[in-house]
Amino acid sequence: MKKPSDEQADSYGIGDLLGFGSQSVRKNYYPALQERIEELELERNRYKWLFENALHGIFQGNLRGGFLACNPAMAKICGYSGPEDLKTRVIRLREQLFCSSSEFDSLRQELLDNGSLSAREIRLRRADGAPVHVAITLLRRPDLGPEVVEAFVADITERVQSREKLMQMNADLERRVEDRTTALQDANVGLRYQIEEREKVKRELVVAVKAARDANRSKDKYLAAASHDLLQPLNAARLMVSALQESVLPAEESRMVQQVHRALEGAEDLLADLLDISKLDQKAMLPDLAMTDVAALVKGLGEEFDAVAANAGLHFRVRTIPAVVKTDQRMLTRILRNLLSNAFRYTSHGRILLALRARENALRIEVWDTGPGIEKSKLREIFTEFHQLLPQGSGGRQGAGLGLAIVERMVRVLECQIDVVSRPGRGSRFAVTLPMEATDRQHAVVPGTGSAQTFSHGFSGANILVIDNDLAVLESMKLLLERWDCTVETAPGEAAALAYLERAVRPPAAVLADYHLDNGQTGPDAIHAIRQRLGQKVPAALITADHSAEMRKKMRAQHLPVLNKPVKPNRLRALLTSLLS
Repeated sequence: MKKPSDEQADSYGIGDLLGFGSQSVRKNYYPALQERIEELELERNRYKWLFENALHGIFQGNLRGGFLACNPAMAKICGYSGPEDLKTRVIRLREQLFCSSSEFDSLRQELLDNGSLSAREIRLRRADGAPVHVAITLLRRPDLGPEVVEAFVADITERVQSREKLMQMNADLERRVEDRTTALQDANVGLRYQIEEREKVKRELVVAVKAARDANRSKDKYLAAASHDLLQPLNAARLMVSALQESVLPAEESRMVQQVHRALEGAEDLLADLLDISKLDQKAMLPDLAMTDVAALVKGLGEEFDAVAANAGLHFRVRTIPAVVKTDQRMLTRILRNLLSNAFRYTSHGRILLALRARENALRIEVWDTGPGIEKSKLREIFTEFHQLLPQGSGGRQGAGLGLAIVERMVRVLECQIDVVSRPGRGSRFAVTLPMEATDRQHAVVPGTGSAQTFSHGFSGANILVIDNDLAVLESMKLLLERWDCTVETAPGEAAALAYLERAVRPPAAVLADYHLDNGQTGPDAIHAIRQRLGQKVPAALITADHSAEMRKKMRAQHLPVLNKPVKPNRLRALLTSLLS
């Protein structure tokens, strides 16, 4: 007979005694536990999906036995129908999976020592006995067993085949290179004589090139010497002739002086052209760019050519607009002077116009004439050196045919443009186009080519000190300046100039100094010494035969105006006017 307590126990049940009664096992009593169980189930399913659908082979196995688990990709790599087929048929990894037992033993020992190995290239045995190249990563799992491992396997058959193919290609290429090298060596034996001949010719060419360079250097040295040695006597002769032109002479003597003046002018122009064309061809003439008041420059050229127009009986006009451009003032002046000289040379009657015209971001300087014109087919020929289209006697003094060649080269150096249009029998128009920059007019460099006011009645006893080591230049300069009512003192060097200051009643109104003096002295040094002695900045300028850009930069830094030899009277007059004003 059951005791009441037994019946009561049966009525409660074992679950009630353990605390898992009918109500305690309801799911809603353990929501957090149930949620965690569901999460674990989802995670398990996700890893299961990854395991079964991975592209690489994954397996768990015992190094002393076979597979514990594997995925479909592993079975596919080894050539089995599925994971169960692989696990059933391969029961010994060492003998049935690995192609080399010694390789397996090496991997096993390394795994036992280190616990893992990564991306080791080995060969596994497929179901049909063929090897497959794989990269295997092994991780030891001692928590699952002393020699239980997990592995990731990638099929690298294509990579190995490509590598072997590349190695074969390299071997073939090396063999071909060896064959070709042998062929070339055989060919070189036959070419050795030709190479020796070529080397001989090369040595002869080197000698010839060196000789040509030496000749060019000699020519440059000669021209450099000529620029000073020839311009010095030309300068003295021009000043003498200019002084004679200022004198009242009989008609015949005046005509002879005029002829001498034209002859000296022709020699000066020819020498200047030869020096410039040589420098341009040697690329030795570099632009000295500075902000330049082109309007003032053009007005100065207009004043310079007014007398030429009056003598030729031509109507000459200058039209300007305010214009400042960054350019080389001397080279631009030379370009325009050559264009104007050509216009006056070949225009026997009619008009000549020098005009500035504004264009978008550019300035055009145009020279118009009513000369004989040029045929369209010959417009390019006029820019070649020593080339003249018009016959002798067709108008004006003839040159050497270098003027327009110099213009074309200087235009290239300044990176501007020149164009010409012409109608035979009607005249020509030359135009130089310069790029313009926005700048203040106050920064312009005002040219010294006659832009200052010209004194028509002399300089009224202005005391001028002239320093030059050439006595002929001193004498001719003194004679010319005295014709202009100047009081002139001359000195061959700095010491003589300082000695003059000691006895002078009044200081000079202006100093004109040659750059190269005797004993290594220079004109700027003499000017500096004079200013130091007097304690004031006496107006001064340099007169030199050195036309280089380096000289202009050096003098600009010292704020000294420069007048190049041979000195033309109208430019000297303009320079003196500027200094004395």
